[in-house]
Amino acid sequence: MSFLRPSALNNFFITSATVLKWMPCQSWGFLRWPGLDGLLRLLVLVLLWSTFSELRFIPSSSMYPTLRVGDRIIIEKASYYLKVPAINDIVTFRAPKQLGITGEDVFIKRVVAKAGDLVQVHHGSLYVNGIAQTEDFLVERPAYTSNLTYVPEGHVYVLGDNRNNSYDSHVW
Repeated sequence: MSFLRPSALNNFFITSATVLKWMPCQSWGFLRWPGLDGLLRLLVLVLLWSTFSELRFIPSSSMYPTLRVGDRIIIEKASYYLKVPAINDIVTFRAPKQLGITGEDVFIKRVVAKAGDLVQVHHGSLYVNGIAQTEDFLVERPAYTSNLTYVPEGHVYVLGDNRNNSYDSHVW
């Protein structure tokens, strides 16, 4: 075997390089400005993102330990156009008007009861329709009691996971 003679491997690389020359990923042309159709696609993507999702951060400890202060979350807003919130879903909503909170304050809480349910907190437990709920995500049991409350149609009853430090349905 002579070291001056080209090998079969060398022949393979030479022929494959000429075959790959026509492929678009081998040129720098794919980095050019996207043009009008690319800008329209980007505009549609930005509009869809802003319509169906939202970036938020957690400002308080009302959902601790599930969500900690300073956590950043992406909120997906499209699914509740198609279905109603289920028990144990974590939802975001604008602050109720009767609270007197001004601005665009957004609350994040856990759904514990749906329309038509009777809710009560006493003896450190949450009771929905008279049945004590097992909630493994709580830091500590509620130290307060609440009256028996009926959840009206079109509404849900929400509580924070940190029950003793949460401004939620048991307050309003």
